Amino acid sequence: MDNTVRRSRVRVWFGEHVIADYCAETLLAERYAQAMARRFAGLRVTNEPLNGDGLTSRPLPDERLWGLGPQ
Repeated sequence: MDNTVRRSRVRVWFGEHVIADYCAETLLAERYAQAMARRFAGLRVTNEPLNGDGLTSRPLPDERLWGLGPQ
């Protein structure tokens, strides 16, 4: 049995520029991507499997912060 934890990389894009780049376990990354798509409805949000190239990605911020917007 494969016990490997699958991870994904979530990015929020402003045009061709990445403004957020995080990695997390796949199910948590999916929830984060959905939250960011709601928060930033006009921006592209990608969620891709992490294949060892996410070394520069940060872990996700605390889930309580996902819904906070600029004041």
